[in-house]
Amino acid sequence: MIQKQYYGLGTAITLSVNEPATTADLDAGNELIKHYEDILTVNRPVSEVMSINHAAGHKAIQVSDITYQLIKRAVEVSQWQLGFNTAIGPLVKLWKIGFDGANLPADEDIKKRLQLIDPTDIKLDDDSHSVFLTKAGMEIDLGAIAKGYIADAIKDLWVSRGVQSGIVDLGGNILLVGDSTRPNGLWRIGIQNPLQQRHVALGVLTTPAKSVVTSGIYERYLVINGHNYHHMFDSKTGYPIQNDLESVTIVSDLSIDGDIWTTEAFYQDIDKGMPLIEKQPGLDAIFVTRDFKVAITSGIKDSFVLTDSDYHII
Repeated sequence: MIQKQYYGLGTAITLSVNEPATTADLDAGNELIKHYEDILTVNRPVSEVMSINHAAGHKAIQVSDITYQLIKRAVEVSQWQLGFNTAIGPLVKLWKIGFDGANLPADEDIKKRLQLIDPTDIKLDDDSHSVFLTKAGMEIDLGAIAKGYIADAIKDLWVSRGVQSGIVDLGGNILLVGDSTRPNGLWRIGIQNPLQQRHVALGVLTTPAKSVVTSGIYERYLVINGHNYHHMFDSKTGYPIQNDLESVTIVSDLSIDGDIWTTEAFYQDIDKGMPLIEKQPGLDAIFVTRDFKVAITSGIKDSFVLTDSDYHII
């Protein structure tokens, strides 16, 4: 397997292809990442999404088809009110968890931001591909959906270039392309142990070409006075979601669906999250709790093997 590492989207990226694909296919994938990051990021002063945010409360901003369609999808999902919220930007910027200046904000500042994170205040115009944030101070944040969207775009690019087999690894988002080189064509993917460094697994999933997306509280967090504040926020309280989960992994066909449903499932916790995922066609999940329990939906229960004796399946 030909493999190259890059940096983008705030993380280490690994792209891999099997011959006859070449490093040119890897580099083409990375160029696509850079282009998408340029227009979608909210971590730089200038991007298409930041143009929308800067104009909040003042005017609608016309954007490219790529940006518009992703925002439209993010707004649609936000309006399900299951936990995902693309209008969460003001809270993310207030807490700054995972970035310089991370802090525990004053409760009154959090309450002010709660007035600015209603996704129904995002107005879309399909004819002009324009986006209007109706209140000054609002900010769209596509961080919970952009990686999946980009991973799917890389796969489409590779398929168009004739790549038959490969792995897109965007750090938390793994997208498998084609068959593996193993005799049965299946892939073996390690599921991250939340308490260990990256690429140390608690179990292994054997799967055909799928998207495997993991979201957890173990990579971006802030510790103050012994209390751990992670980066996944509750839109009702303005504080990090409070439950017993360390991570949720979603197995799906599209990586964008993995992004969406890891957020929804994490917010819903195991009790509501397991039946919610079981109801979604083509989705499966692995829930990992803080007290070393692992819950697996029915579609992949026989495909997952626990490899860390500290954990047990419930």
